[in-house]
Amino acid sequence: MHIPSGTTNEVDILTFQQALAAANTPSTDYDINKWLYAPNFYSEYRYILGTRGENPLICIGINPSTAKPDDLDNTLKSVQRIALGNGYDSFIMFNVYAQRATKPDDMERQCNMDLHRENMEAFRYVLSISSKPAVWAAWGAIIEKRNYLPDCVRDMVALGQEYGAAWLCAGPISKKGHPHHPLYLRKDEVLKPFDVAGYLNRMEV
Repeated sequence: MHIPSGTTNEVDILTFQQALAAANTPSTDYDINKWLYAPNFYSEYRYILGTRGENPLICIGINPSTAKPDDLDNTLKSVQRIALGNGYDSFIMFNVYAQRATKPDDMERQCNMDLHRENMEAFRYVLSISSKPAVWAAWGAIIEKRNYLPDCVRDMVALGQEYGAAWLCAGPISKKGHPHHPLYLRKDEVLKPFDVAGYLNRMEV
């Protein structure tokens, strides 16, 4: 379990570029040739956790929990399995909001715009890794937990358009149109196109 110690305004936050530089520095804790982990230490926030490759599947959850290199939780084990099963050579777990909290109800009530801005810099970076970025919307109904989360996704969609990102989903769509969370999906689940713009438009109604 990770319960936030307070709001992220009370934490010294590395810029994404600082976190990326550290993530590319050899570590005694894990193999940096296999893992991409920024920041490269366990903290109140996380920009990226994934494996390195030339054709990653970018999975989008709501916010990070306790996973770290060589210690994936069940959600990330499912993400990795589905990424490899759909022909990707790696996966990157990204999140709509970077604050770490096992229970989404513990997320801060107000968006920390500094943290969000750096999270979008991280998203720009992961989009740039492959020539045709594939983005798996996988946040489920948790997006309803905070009013600022849909706006964060809108910023991500705008960045994705710059890089020609293809948005995907897996499993059944909820009655409200939310894309399925990675847990409890079949091992052989096939990714399919997801109309993220239409989804966001319906959320505004």
